[in-house]
Amino acid sequence: MELTLNNGVTMPALGLGVFQSAPDETTAAVEAALSAGYRLIDTAAGYGNEKEVGEGIRRSGLDRSDVFIETKVWVSDYGYDETLHAWEKSVGKLGVDTLDLLILHQPATDRFEKTLAAYRALEALLADSRVRAIGVSNFLPHHLERLIAETDVVPAVNQIELHPYFSQPDVQRADAASGILTQAWSPIGGITFYPGFGDERKSVMDDPTIAAIGQTHEKSSAQVMLRWHLQNGRSAIPKSVNPERIAANFDVFDFELSTDELASIDALDTGIRSGPDPDVARPERFDMVIPES
Repeated sequence: MELTLNNGVTMPALGLGVFQSAPDETTAAVEAALSAGYRLIDTAAGYGNEKEVGEGIRRSGLDRSDVFIETKVWVSDYGYDETLHAWEKSVGKLGVDTLDLLILHQPATDRFEKTLAAYRALEALLADSRVRAIGVSNFLPHHLERLIAETDVVPAVNQIELHPYFSQPDVQRADAASGILTQAWSPIGGITFYPGFGDERKSVMDDPTIAAIGQTHEKSSAQVMLRWHLQNGRSAIPKSVNPERIAANFDVFDFELSTDELASIDALDTGIRSGPDPDVARPERFDMVIPES
């Protein structure tokens, strides 16, 4: 299943995420995903595993053109020249000449001029065909509004925290209004991503409504949630390093949720974020130095 971005580039709807995948487990996870049928791999400079993602893709034996590679620029590399160099670092680690999708990891709310300069560098990379599409991550509607007003290319993708307990309908509406594809990180509501952020939260995996829908279709709760994303026209990037779970997360194309089932999942939204608030300035993020290789 593929989705068409606002510049005509097609992207697989379902991909493998590697956030918090240890480098020594990432190569095998990417190999397992590509063997199971995935063709989208999402990584980031800030994850510290781009090199291992590239190795997994090479070991798969697939042609470069068969794999959609998405990565992110970390905030400490924001700025025009800095972001151009961030591209060089990422392609060097991944072992490729071009990226399919390059996005800004988050808005730097306290240094938004640097965020804009970074995005203008993405525009230059796009114009030079060094990336096929550009976008953002964790941008709220007012961040998008300012970015679009002060740059030339509307982002193709906005990757945000999105699962049944936190579906961010305001961001989804803003994305849709500008022709931006919403991509879900934490698409099945993982609760271990951000220790210290909402430690009292409950796992969506344990939700009885989702479990009951899964029983109807003989599918797991994770598979139901991923199908919910796909039927709503979103991209989703579930993370796992377990080959069996990786394969199971891709086995979501042989059933369909009813309108009532989709609505019952929509109704689970609590409005409670599990990860960091993109509007809160965190200067310590700029202390992270992304290695050259």
